[in-house]
Amino acid sequence: MTDSFSNLSLAPTLARAVAEMGYESMTPIQAQAIPVVLTGQDVMGAAQTGTGKTAAFSLPLLQRLLKHENPSTSPARHPVRALVLLPTRELADQVAQQIKMYAKYTQLRSAVVFGGMDMKPQTLELKKGVEVLVATPGRLLDHIEAKNAVLNQVEYVVLDEADRMLDIGFLPDLQRILSFLPKQRTTLLFSATFSPEIKRLAGSYLQNPITIEVARPNETASTVEQRFYAAQDDDKRRVIRKVLDDRGIKQAFIFVNSKLGCGRLARSLEREGLRTAALHGDKSQDERLKALEAFKQGEVDLLVCTDVAARGLDIKDVPAVFNFDVPFNAEDYVHRIGRTGRAGASGLAVTLVSPSDTRLVGDIEKLIKKKLEVETLQLDTRPAGPPPEKWGDRAEDRPRARAFEGRRREHDPRDALDVPHERRGGFRPAPINRDPFFQKPYEAAATDAPPSWEPSGPKTVRSSISANIKPKRKVAALFKSGE
Repeated sequence: MTDSFSNLSLAPTLARAVAEMGYESMTPIQAQAIPVVLTGQDVMGAAQTGTGKTAAFSLPLLQRLLKHENPSTSPARHPVRALVLLPTRELADQVAQQIKMYAKYTQLRSAVVFGGMDMKPQTLELKKGVEVLVATPGRLLDHIEAKNAVLNQVEYVVLDEADRMLDIGFLPDLQRILSFLPKQRTTLLFSATFSPEIKRLAGSYLQNPITIEVARPNETASTVEQRFYAAQDDDKRRVIRKVLDDRGIKQAFIFVNSKLGCGRLARSLEREGLRTAALHGDKSQDERLKALEAFKQGEVDLLVCTDVAARGLDIKDVPAVFNFDVPFNAEDYVHRIGRTGRAGASGLAVTLVSPSDTRLVGDIEKLIKKKLEVETLQLDTRPAGPPPEKWGDRAEDRPRARAFEGRRREHDPRDALDVPHERRGGFRPAPINRDPFFQKPYEAAATDAPPSWEPSGPKTVRSSISANIKPKRKVAALFKSGE
């Protein structure tokens, strides 16, 4: 089995693109999967994240589709022949970019469609005709219902990160999409784990698949240093700051469990002077792409994100990953720390454990079959963030002398709180009126006259009958009562 890309029988156009991208030696998943896919067989592949699965299925697909390439401008000459389905928008965009780079010297067309963006530009691109379509399930169904995507000539289907798609709840969408495809096709399924659900999915849609496993399921990379620190919720930001300072880390992922917590943590870290961006599902697609691009370009130091960024994102040279929250699903821990230590580089994975996370840490131990030690990190006494300004650093806080009873004493900074605002600001209030009348004590009146609020005339006796009630009229009796 070949270990070098130069030994593969790739077309010159593909070999040229691969050479320009600096690919020399194949990873284990590439070395095993590419020859099998070139033969047209179905594949079930399991590999650690960051091992080059995209090239493992993209290059052989493009190689087999070269027989269909043509320079025609007619959309009918460019039907969809390969469909790649992925769970998240960021992963779909990343895979589409890599496929474009592999096929840039060929006449094969590719496109990507995902939610969170306007459908009109995607529709225009699909109407021109594409051979390779990369999509998320939800948006692809929208285009199918709008008659923008016709899949009756698809020859290859790739289900990448299939376990994640099932976790999100895409199984009904996958079943609908696969019902539109021809029965005779090559299906490639890649997953981090072969759970019972994945095996049932493979049994329904794959025909005699070749199983390829290049690593034990849920095995963490040996190049990643894993540390677990005990920390209360209020101290977690201080732990992150201390690790960043002690290790001299310039960039890192910080994973949280909720969208609300993601936004709050990003704002808190930004107030402490760190260049931070948030990435979660409630962000618009444009905001998510801009945050990723800023992180790749080094304009952002910390990318606070939910598990939407835990799968498949290939950002090189990220030195550290922080788990601000222990993930609810133990498998997500493996994917989170897989964002560092990629392509043989070393990395650091720090997980902050609160007292309520004991069970979740136990689930991780069972999954990776490794005993985890929760350490205690000694924190500084001062709170996280920039050092507070000392008294006297600002001009308005500098001490001024103050006179009391004809003598001067050294000014105490606390006296500034006692000085009236008018005196400190230079404003002089109007002089107080010293009328001697208001200085006299109270003296009772000399006369015995009644108070002015009491009536001076005779008291009137109020009738018990209201003035609004008319009295009865006296009428002469017609008959005199007997006595």
